[in-house]
Amino acid sequence: MQRALVLGGGGPVGIAWESGLAAGLAEEGVAIADADLIIGTSAGSFVGAQLASGRSPQSLAEAQIAQGRREAAARAAGAGHPLGEAPDLQGLMGLMAKAPADGPPGEALLAEFGAYANAAQTISEDAFIAGFGWIAEDGTPFPAGYRCTAIDADTGAFRTWGAEDGVPLGRAIASSCSVPGIFPPIRINGRRYIDGGMRTPTNADLAAGHERVIVVAVTIMGPFADFMRRRMQWELDAITRAGGRVGLIIPDAEALEAFGVNLMDASRRAEVAAAGVAQGRREATRARGVWG
Repeated sequence: MQRALVLGGGGPVGIAWESGLAAGLAEEGVAIADADLIIGTSAGSFVGAQLASGRSPQSLAEAQIAQGRREAAARAAGAGHPLGEAPDLQGLMGLMAKAPADGPPGEALLAEFGAYANAAQTISEDAFIAGFGWIAEDGTPFPAGYRCTAIDADTGAFRTWGAEDGVPLGRAIASSCSVPGIFPPIRINGRRYIDGGMRTPTNADLAAGHERVIVVAVTIMGPFADFMRRRMQWELDAITRAGGRVGLIIPDAEALEAFGVNLMDASRRAEVAAAGVAQGRREATRARGVWG
């Protein structure tokens, strides 16, 4: 039985929730880290790489809670947001509004995302990559059975990174997490790459061909929820058309309350991770029906 785990994007808040969710599911005996294939996009690329590297879901959740408490304390002490003033994402939202609801954007539109990213003033590549901690250190092995997504910032071509590509793991994850306008495009083999979530928030269609698939989607919420669900349906349909059974997990009401309004607000990590653990426990029975 071939199983795939798909982890979507969602900023620091998404990282915390996905980490907690995995821990809550594991507590109830649903080991999503045992997937034959783990596909990560943006926030999901960071969580997925850790799960694929053998880190326990509990340790991921504990790390997010501890980090969240530190960041919340720093904010309370007047340290400000780690990214500085909130970036103006009006241009990015305008590009997202061009995306079709019944399939992925074409390369021309994705290249527009790349141009927007290339023109933005952000932190340096080195500083961004270093923020991923141990997983970005030189020599950290690229885990087998793991892939993350990115987009060529100049051509709009979509691609995935896997162990066979010989790319440093930290640089691959950073490219998948490079939200245009917030983080820098990442140079890999002489080219620049941005967040794979600009294609779709999960890229779940990559799991087509696997028998059992769990898709974890962070960004199906708020005023764009209906649009995001329609946009994602073609991905889920690709899995079922190929004969797979798929289960979708999205934030429930309690998790959304913990999220707040800004997925980039890292100071909310602790409460979001705790909400993820609680939701994972509640989702376990349904997830087990898909996962086996």
